[in-house]
Amino acid sequence: MAYNLEKTAKTVQEAVALALEDLKLDEDKVDVEILDEGNKGIFGFIGNKMARVRVTVRESKGEKAKKFLLELFEKMKVNADIDLSENDDNILLNIKGNDMGVLIGRRGETLDSIQYLSSLVINKDNEDYKRVVVDIENYRMKREETLINLANRLADRVMKYKKNVTLEPMNPYERRVIHSTLQNNKYVKTFSVGDEPNRKVVITLK
Repeated sequence: MAYNLEKTAKTVQEAVALALEDLKLDEDKVDVEILDEGNKGIFGFIGNKMARVRVTVRESKGEKAKKFLLELFEKMKVNADIDLSENDDNILLNIKGNDMGVLIGRRGETLDSIQYLSSLVINKDNEDYKRVVVDIENYRMKREETLINLANRLADRVMKYKKNVTLEPMNPYERRVIHSTLQNNKYVKTFSVGDEPNRKVVITLK
């Protein structure tokens, strides 16, 4: 959450510098409100008045995304906590709570929609793009492991029986995992068929 700090000094510039020093932040990470410009008084010392500023730390994109999700879950009457991890390029929001199936949805479709909305919220009309990943108790990692194992198992079946295998419809992320897993396989190759949302991966011999 954004927070602020007030500082007084002989000049506005000095007051801002003191605040930035305490916050350990650069000026481009904060908003500065001048509460009193101060004055030097008569002859530079009689009636001297200190300058006073309020420096507010800007809410990061990750914090903005977390706030959006918490408000969304409140409307959905879902009780959940969110762990936030953020760097210059990526935002990871890991959701924790009971009965998270409603947020995952069928094959992660609801989770993908939540992730898409979160990305829209923070990146709309903003040139400083950040990749947003929304996960629920490491569901994506577990799902990826499942898909990797599935891809390798089905590739073995294609090699053994010399027959193509068509997987169930998958979203773009899941299809990408299958393609990536088998892209260096010497004996099989993959391609996609059909239209969204029923697009499928086919595994075939090279």
